[in-house]
Amino acid sequence: MTSKKKRQRGTRTHGGGTQKNRRGAGHRGGRGNAGSRKHEMHHHGPWDKHGFTRPETTQETVVEADLQELDEDAPLLAAEDLAEEEGDGYRIDVRDVVEGGHDDDVDVVKVLGDGQVRNELHLLADAFSDAAATKVEDAGGSTELTVSGKRRVEETDKDTGDDENES
Repeated sequence: MTSKKKRQRGTRTHGGGTQKNRRGAGHRGGRGNAGSRKHEMHHHGPWDKHGFTRPETTQETVVEADLQELDEDAPLLAAEDLAEEEGDGYRIDVRDVVEGGHDDDVDVVKVLGDGQVRNELHLLADAFSDAAATKVEDAGGSTELTVSGKRRVEETDKDTGDDENES
């Protein structure tokens, strides 16, 4: 078998295409990162990544609980000793209900106002959406923040610098 060099004798470009192709960096599309956002973008990783990721120690794990599910499951929760019957309604500590299904530590349990409320509910949680608080109170129930929930509200009031507190 003859060598490639020997076989290429007599050809003008030795398999390199036109004679212009092997001049400088033009055939490569430029040197270095040239063309990384245009004609050679598939050779480079993603760009335009910027911003800041908060450290995990400052991030809170928030778990949401739907108001309608709590309302529908209230008799079942009372049977499982996760809720207490009070007259016509139920007293539910939402942290007990939610933490039963989660293995990791939950920092904040928030009740969201999805659906309808038919029972009188007295709920204890770290946070409530405005819709959830309104629906519970319209049904004759009450909402109460936990100790950690009250602390979070005080901290956010200090951070925002409410004008109402200053006057």
